[in-house]
Amino acid sequence: MTGRRDFLSQAAPENYVAGLGRGATGFTTRSDLGPAREGPSEDQIKEALAKRAAQLGFGDAAGKKDDEEENDERYQDPDNEVGLFAGGVYDKEDDEADRIYRDIDEKMDKRRRARREAREKAEQEEYERKNPKIQQQFADLKRGLESISEEEWAALPEVGDLTGKNRRSKQARQQRFYAVPDSVLAAAGSSGEMGSTVMDEGAASTAGGSSAQDGTMTNFAKIGQARDKVLQVRLDQASQNGAATSGSATSVDPKGYLTNLAKSQLPESAAQVGDINRVRELLESVIKTNPNNGPGWVAAARLEELAGKSVAARNVIARGCEHCPKNEDVWLESIRLNEGRNAKIIAAQAIQKNNRSVRLWVEAMKLEDDTRSKKRVIRHGLDHIPESEALWKEAVNLEEDPGDAKLLLAKATELIPLSVDLWLALARLETPENAQKVLNKARKHCPTSHEIWIAAARLQEQLGQGEKVNVMKRAAQVLVKESAMPKREEWIAEAEKCEQEGAIITCGAIIRETLGYSLDEDDDRKDTWLDDARGSINRDMYETARAIYSYALRVFPTSKTIWLAAADLERNHGSREDLWQVLEKAVNAVPRSEVLWMMLAKEKWQAGEIDNARRVLARAFQQNPNNEDIWLAAVKLEAENGQIEQARGLLKTARQEAPTDRVWMKSAVFERQLGDLDAALDLVQQALNLFPASGKLWMMKGQIYEELDKPLQAREAYSTGVKAVSKSVPLWLLYSRLEEKLGQLPKARSVLDRARLAVPKSAELWGESVRVERRAQNMKQAESLMERALRDVPKPDQGILWSEKIWHLTSRPQRKPRALEAIKEVDNDPTLLVAVARIFWGERRLEKAQNWFEKALVRDSDLGDSWAWYYKFLLEHGTPEKREEVISKCVGVEPRHGEIWQSVAKDPKNAKKSIEDVLKLVAAELR
Repeated sequence: MTGRRDFLSQAAPENYVAGLGRGATGFTTRSDLGPAREGPSEDQIKEALAKRAAQLGFGDAAGKKDDEEENDERYQDPDNEVGLFAGGVYDKEDDEADRIYRDIDEKMDKRRRARREAREKAEQEEYERKNPKIQQQFADLKRGLESISEEEWAALPEVGDLTGKNRRSKQARQQRFYAVPDSVLAAAGSSGEMGSTVMDEGAASTAGGSSAQDGTMTNFAKIGQARDKVLQVRLDQASQNGAATSGSATSVDPKGYLTNLAKSQLPESAAQVGDINRVRELLESVIKTNPNNGPGWVAAARLEELAGKSVAARNVIARGCEHCPKNEDVWLESIRLNEGRNAKIIAAQAIQKNNRSVRLWVEAMKLEDDTRSKKRVIRHGLDHIPESEALWKEAVNLEEDPGDAKLLLAKATELIPLSVDLWLALARLETPENAQKVLNKARKHCPTSHEIWIAAARLQEQLGQGEKVNVMKRAAQVLVKESAMPKREEWIAEAEKCEQEGAIITCGAIIRETLGYSLDEDDDRKDTWLDDARGSINRDMYETARAIYSYALRVFPTSKTIWLAAADLERNHGSREDLWQVLEKAVNAVPRSEVLWMMLAKEKWQAGEIDNARRVLARAFQQNPNNEDIWLAAVKLEAENGQIEQARGLLKTARQEAPTDRVWMKSAVFERQLGDLDAALDLVQQALNLFPASGKLWMMKGQIYEELDKPLQAREAYSTGVKAVSKSVPLWLLYSRLEEKLGQLPKARSVLDRARLAVPKSAELWGESVRVERRAQNMKQAESLMERALRDVPKPDQGILWSEKIWHLTSRPQRKPRALEAIKEVDNDPTLLVAVARIFWGERRLEKAQNWFEKALVRDSDLGDSWAWYYKFLLEHGTPEKREEVISKCVGVEPRHGEIWQSVAKDPKNAKKSIEDVLKLVAAELR
């Protein structure tokens, strides 16, 4: 027993758990674990590891490893290189190597850009096709909602919780009743009565008969109404007698009443007090933690200024100047916050602490009132900082005498020989002979400055030597040698600057010598230069554009595109003589281009020089024998000048020398315009024997029969024509309209069905099918055909269909949503843009309507219907000047397409009408 008691008195072994051997561990409670506490922090863990490493003898090795890691990180920092590259100097060869690599990267990127953008665009389209938006998926279903009537829409059930429990509870709440107090009933009963007696005390008797003295009931609502009426009467009297009673206590300005109330409210800054206090505490913490932080002091001072505490702001910035005496921003802020003499004292103190701060010297100069004091301050600054370009410029600007300014600039260029601006300023003040010497010195000191070379070229132009001395050619050679050649865009900007300042010869020399720099033969130089010229034209820099075209024609002398662009520039922004000169050069350079010959002949003819126009066409015949365009141009020239027999003879000769279907067709058109329908029909029949596949000849044959009032022969002509030329959409349309005109509506439908089989994706044929049904008042069939058309016709060609649907198959309130849907589908179709403009026109939103009309004209200026709609809009809402502008632009563009435009312009009755007359006729036809 003694041994047992002795055993029990001993301590338990380490990690002993009672009952663990027999599995009686039980469960653990909070009292077993003790209170919750955080684990060791990261610093404690590191300290424990370091102590353990020291105990094991690994302390030195660990320190050595840390040093190696630190050195590795330092060597990886390119801005903190030590060792091998510590003393390296970034010289001119390194700069040239970096520039070469940069040019190579830009060129490779430019070559691959088109393919990369095309690939990205294809991937984006593929992703949008595979992952369409929910709005696109349900567009067809949403369009189907148009067929729902108002009764069907009203019959749709309301969404709600219709479970039995909630329904019963709602019914119970609706049937619940409450007892109404007697006071409510009494008030309701007397609400419409008026008191008719006045008591001795002046109070009206109540409706219930109770007196005001017993205190049984007081109607506060009526008291308020009476007070409002009295106030209204007083305000009316005050407004009527405002002139007589101005200045009295009862005068009220009703217009300024609310304004005075707004002024009496708290200022806006009062709502920012809480924010200002929070920011003030933050900035005070910043400047206390780091009193040498200049931006912190500036921010604290500006905060006080914002809060309206100017004195506190000056005190704060003064403390900042004490703590940051070398920070010029703090001193400048202190000068700004102070005024007059105090600002000058502070500026003097700032300069004592920072006598090499240019900004402080300039600010001190601005504080002076007279020019003499300003000069004295600037010259003191130059004594301390003689190499400051800014101080020298200020000193020169203060000089009123050019001679003194010249002396200052001479001294400045000696001290700062690398300042281009100072050299150029000195050259401007010198005489032309001395200016040449100054610029020569400047080129020696600044060989990489293109501004000095441009100034030298302009000087030669002023001396009249601009054409003889080619300064820019030498400039380009020197700058390339010095690896300081600017980019092409920079040179174009310099040329435009010279044009603005009147240096036209220098502008042309810059373009001539630098436009081809850095462009290889495989860089699409023609397109690049054309884009450059268009950009200059858009900026109204026509001389620069002229120089670009001139240089481009030196490289591509036979490019018809560049010649046409140059002629267009002279036509729009040059003189008639310049245009003739350009076209003469063009026909000599490209004699096989009949377009250029006809342009020159047309310009001569429009100028009234008929004989010269004939000579031009004769020269064109020599260079382009048997060319149908030149033949027809000669015919038009003679016909327009009344030489009918000569024109007929030329057409006869042309049919023999250049027997094309177009020549035969023009011959028939000529006879038709003269009113000789039999001769025109005979010519058409002869032409069809030679050219049975010409759709226009079949169309003309049918139209002549219609004019002769022979509809059966016209039907036969159209029927035979569509068999011979099944792809001619206008021929199918004429055939269908003839049948509809004859009252054969089923026949017209059949013709259009056959036409859609022959030309399956024609928007014009689908649109005509819809119109046939609409004119027959068969709206359901028209809507069905429209849906089929929108599915079958490619989206880029759907503008006509959407316009028809918006204006004739959609109710007025739904037109704008339908137009928005159409724009998303078709984008920038001119017919659709005109339809949208008409919607805004109908809503009287005139400015938007005008913008959309102009968008349509920019999109396709050759569509005559767009011009006519715009002109019709301006007839109602435009000014005479705007209408004249539109007419002139339309005449310049000469539109040739458009459904209504072609029907009016090609009518034989309108053959000799001008573009302006046709525009007015089409505008009158539009409905």
